[in-house]
Amino acid sequence: MARSGWIFPVIEKTFPRSMRWMGLTKVPILKRLIEYMFFEGDHLIVLPRNEVVEVNRDVDDPGQMALPTELVDQLIDSMEYHFVMDFCLCRISMPCEDYPRDLGCIFMGEAARGINPKWGRSVSKDEAKEHIRKCQEAGLIHAVGKSKLDTVWLGIGPGEKLLTICNCCPCCCITRVIPHTHEVFQEKLVRAPGVEVMVNQEECVGCGTCVSKACILEAISLVDGKAVINQANCRGCGRCAEACPTKAITLTIDGSLFVRESVRQIGAVVSFESEQAAASG
Repeated sequence: MARSGWIFPVIEKTFPRSMRWMGLTKVPILKRLIEYMFFEGDHLIVLPRNEVVEVNRDVDDPGQMALPTELVDQLIDSMEYHFVMDFCLCRISMPCEDYPRDLGCIFMGEAARGINPKWGRSVSKDEAKEHIRKCQEAGLIHAVGKSKLDTVWLGIGPGEKLLTICNCCPCCCITRVIPHTHEVFQEKLVRAPGVEVMVNQEECVGCGTCVSKACILEAISLVDGKAVINQANCRGCGRCAEACPTKAITLTIDGSLFVRESVRQIGAVVSFESEQAAASG
């Protein structure tokens, strides 16, 4: 049964303290309870914006290159029902001052039919793709996959019939709490297959912009005056590459892995409705 409007005052009061709440996941008994209630079975892949992807000149076949929106478009094609939210829950709860609050998530699949119609609108595949373009132009990045938390606050299910496309800003998105959670929760948010983020040490001037203004996952630090990426913590969002004033940080995508493996991972947790589209990766 879809949620009514009572849920918003609750979320707006608790969301700004989400970093504190998620810190409780490091307490063993609370970790198990929180995972069971809100995050069980989750798998979300982070996608950078098209603009930050650098062509990998080491790839012999240029046709092997892929852009993030190619994967998103394929996921949209893999589902028959699409619902665009009229707002971003994270950005209206903080509230956000730097990014559009009206560019919300896209929820797809049979479960999305149960979303309260007052919160958004059913759209065609082309309209869903246009919404993604607007989000990219606004500087938002995507996280795609299965999110149990969405089924909870939306009051819908089952989770394997809901495919989420979050459109995230660096200041408000709930993913910013990841460094403060138990590692079990950190593993539910992953870097896209084939994505590499590297620092050219000769070009890096050690300004620290990537550390202080770009990375929300605490995956970059300055070592001996140079930026160093902790590859285990990096999710490949590309914000550091976008922010770097000397272009010392680059993000590349191996297209031979990116779409095919991403579709495989998501298909393991969410039921695609169009087998032809899902299999094309």
